[in-house]
Amino acid sequence: MSKRDALFPAGRQALYEIHRYSAAIRSGDLLFISGQVGGHEDGSPEPDFAKQVQLAFDNLREVLKAAGATFDDIVDVTTFHTDPEAQFETVLSVKDRMFPQKPYPNWTAVGVTWLAGFDFEIKVIARVPQTV
Repeated sequence: MSKRDALFPAGRQALYEIHRYSAAIRSGDLLFISGQVGGHEDGSPEPDFAKQVQLAFDNLREVLKAAGATFDDIVDVTTFHTDPEAQFETVLSVKDRMFPQKPYPNWTAVGVTWLAGFDFEIKVIARVPQTV
């Protein structure tokens, strides 16, 4: 059985401790990243939707970095949206900047009614090389 290692981006571990979960779990060469939202360091949501989506991707980048990974290592994406029809084009414009070329990762978009004050969340699975 593979060992599970919890990973946290620099400066945000306290926020994860408060809510009792890990930013990411690495098991073998798989990295499972918890949902990232467009929150500031204090956990408050960014009110501007486009900035909130960009900040969620920025926060995701920091978790990937903590694992020695990049967006190129992502194989599966799940996004959550409070108003998918109205938000889709904004999300696509940010997503297209983060994943500019083929092959694109898998992507599942889910409409939800509640995200704890946020309007967008992204979680991913990545494959990263084992560290020796």
